[in-house]
Amino acid sequence: MLQDDKRNRKDRMTMTPETKKRPSLQNANGSASYKPPQPSNEGEREVKSSVIRLRREPSMDHRSENYEDVRTDYHPSVFSALERFLPLDILSASRDVKFHHMSKILGNYLPRGERNRAQRHREYRDKILNNYQPLHRELYTLNPDRFFVRSFIDAIKGNTEESFRRIISERSPGIYTFSMLQPEFCELIFSEVENFQKWVHATKFKIMRPNTMNKYGAVLDDFGLDSMLDKLMAEFITPLASVFFPNLCGSSLDSHHGFVVEYSKDRDLELGFHVDDSEVTLNVCLGKQFTGGDLFFRGIRCENHVNGTTYPEEISEYSHVPGQAILHAGRHRHGAKVITSGYRVNLILWCRSSLFRELKMHQTEFSSWCGECLHEKQERQKKFFAARKQELLQRE
Repeated sequence: MLQDDKRNRKDRMTMTPETKKRPSLQNANGSASYKPPQPSNEGEREVKSSVIRLRREPSMDHRSENYEDVRTDYHPSVFSALERFLPLDILSASRDVKFHHMSKILGNYLPRGERNRAQRHREYRDKILNNYQPLHRELYTLNPDRFFVRSFIDAIKGNTEESFRRIISERSPGIYTFSMLQPEFCELIFSEVENFQKWVHATKFKIMRPNTMNKYGAVLDDFGLDSMLDKLMAEFITPLASVFFPNLCGSSLDSHHGFVVEYSKDRDLELGFHVDDSEVTLNVCLGKQFTGGDLFFRGIRCENHVNGTTYPEEISEYSHVPGQAILHAGRHRHGAKVITSGYRVNLILWCRSSLFRELKMHQTEFSSWCGECLHEKQERQKKFFAARKQELLQRE
C-alpha cells in the first residue's frame, strides 16, 4: 500500500483489515485559507461566536453567494452548495459571516497537516494547468447528448424513481448498474489521459496517483476536468443518489474526486479489499479488451465495523462492461479481482457530502446504512422481546 504522507497525496482509500482513519473531506482546489474582515457590528460578532448545526434539508429557494474570489482549501462550489443548509438566521447574515461558519464546519474534516498537503497539491495543480495543453478541449465542457446514451439522458430528465428504475438494475442491495457512456466519450477520455501521461513523461513531471492503492492512473481534476465532473455530479449523479442513497445525504453531494485507474499485466493487477473516501461512488468501465478483474462486494460498514463479519446476503460480484456504470455507497466494502488478460480503464467519481459528514460526527450508531449496526440493533431487539416474553410467562 502506498504511503499517503510520503506521496503528498490528498485522497485515500481505507484498507480492510488495516487500521482505519476517519474519512476527511478534501478537495483538489486547496490553498491557504481566506480570512474575511472582522464583523462590522455587535450582531454579527454574536452570530460569529456561536456554534451552529447544519439543517437536514436545504433551502431550495435560497440563492447562494458567489465564492469564486475566495482562495480556500475547497472549491468555491462547496461553499455555495453548503450555504443552503445553514440555519435560517445565518442565511440572512453577511457573506463573511456565512463563510466563517462554513469554514469552521469544513475544518472538522481538514486538520492542519492535511491543509498543508492541500496547499502543496494546489501548487502542483497550478503547475499542470499553466503548462499542459489539452488535446480534446470539447471534453472539458459537459455535453450530455454527445457523452451519454439516450436512455440515461431520458431517465435523468424524467427525474423520478420510476424513470430511474427503467434503466437501472439492482444487482444486489445497494449496488446499481446502468448503461451510461457512449463509445465516443470513452475514446476521448482514453486519448486525453494518454496525452497527459505523455506530457508528464516528456517533462519529467512527477505525477500524483489517484489514491493510496492504485499505482497507475491519473486524477482528472488535476488537469482541468474538475468543472465538467462537478456538473456531472450535480446534474446527473445527485438525482440518482437522492433516490437510492437518502440515508447518506445523497441529495446534498457537494464535492468530488475524479480519476481513472488502469489494470493490466504491466500495471495494477488487482485492487485490495477496501472502502472509498466518498458517500457515493460512480464507477464506469471505459474499456478496452480484457478478461477477469471482476468487482466483489461484501456489505456496507461504518468505521467501527469495517473489519466485521460478512453475511451471505451481502456477497456479490460484478463483471465490467464498457460504457456501463455501477453506483454504490463509498463505504460498501469492495475490491477488484486479478485481471487475467488485456487492458481495462475505469472512470471513478467519488462524490462527497459535507452535510453527511457533519451529521455523522454527532451519531454513535448507523443502523440506517451500516449492515453490522443494523444486525446488532436487531439482536438487541430480539433479546429484549425474548426477555419480555419470559417475564410475562413467569407472571402467569
